Amino acid sequence: MSDPLENLKTTPYTGFHKSAGAKLVGFAGYQMPIQYGGIISEHKAVRERVGLFDLSHMGEFEVSGSEAEKFLQAVTTNDVSVLEIGQVQYSCMTYEDGGIVDDLLIYRLEENYMLVVNASNIEKDFEWLSEHLSGDVQLVNHSDKISLLAIQGPKAQLLLEELTDFDLDGLAYYRSTREEVAGQELLFSRTGYTGEDGFEFYIPNDEGDFFWNALVNAGQKYDMALIGLGARDSLRLEMKLALYGNDIDQKTNPYEAGLGWIVKLDAGPFVGSDALARIKKDRPTRRLVSLVLEGKAFPRPGYKIFEGTEEIGAVTSGTISPSMGIPIALGYVPRRLSKPGNRVEIEIRGKRFGANVVKPPFYKKPADSKAE
Repeated sequence: MSDPLENLKTTPYTGFHKSAGAKLVGFAGYQMPIQYGGIISEHKAVRERVGLFDLSHMGEFEVSGSEAEKFLQAVTTNDVSVLEIGQVQYSCMTYEDGGIVDDLLIYRLEENYMLVVNASNIEKDFEWLSEHLSGDVQLVNHSDKISLLAIQGPKAQLLLEELTDFDLDGLAYYRSTREEVAGQELLFSRTGYTGEDGFEFYIPNDEGDFFWNALVNAGQKYDMALIGLGARDSLRLEMKLALYGNDIDQKTNPYEAGLGWIVKLDAGPFVGSDALARIKKDRPTRRLVSLVLEGKAFPRPGYKIFEGTEEIGAVTSGTISPSMGIPIALGYVPRRLSKPGNRVEIEIRGKRFGANVVKPPFYKKPADSKAE
């Protein structure tokens, strides 16, 4: 019987994952670790200490040329013009009707821009951007040449201080820099997808082994754990961070998804801006909300949401929160039910469970959580 993973791409770290006993699954065309020792223990390691993530399946595009800023302003929803060199911006791209092409990060570098896009959308995004190219702009897909590692957790800065002389206190949230790490210069940033402090390292593929070993060796002092996609998903869900393909997609718009803060209509026209202006004026008919379920049921994507006998929506993401031990979910409900305090029901295997709309994020850091 053939191996279902054998035709999938690998990252420079796949051998390390196998050696560490990871359970590998197919994700976005890659062999990726879903877990090592267990999702709950990995999740808690990030909340309490520090974890190492292989995110090499993500896509990286270079945008350069004298009209690069003008181009990005015309194809993304946020205001690219405000970016300083070294700053990172969360944004999204939308279709003409306001539906989301993808959400992404935009890095303003010294001589160009770097876009970091979701792994499952690399080909689609590159084709969509290529179709909208105009003027003196060059668009290059570097996704297969760059690997991406991240460390996340309250001890992430302490770990990185073992490997660099750069003053990390001077690197603000959503900023990047190019400095020496473990004796070699590379681009790294301070963003994250977990609600914890952390850093991302953009590494040429041929230097992957070196940086993996450097991070693992330095991480021993802080009891660093290797983190798979399972814990990455539960960590982001506790913070109500949207996942493309689950919570946002072509059929959702930024306003109903709670992403109106990255739509800057006053910055000038962009693909989808007319539709989004209408949606903002009329107000979206539904909203993505955070739900805490009663009881111990496990909410999963696709489960129906009810108000009385009326089906009003569906769960887009759900899990038992490893940090709090309670069932949490995201889902779209009519706008009239979207304020915290409203109550709905979720159907799970033929049984209804009460669920309360709550203010996000689900997980709030303890006041004393900062590492000493």
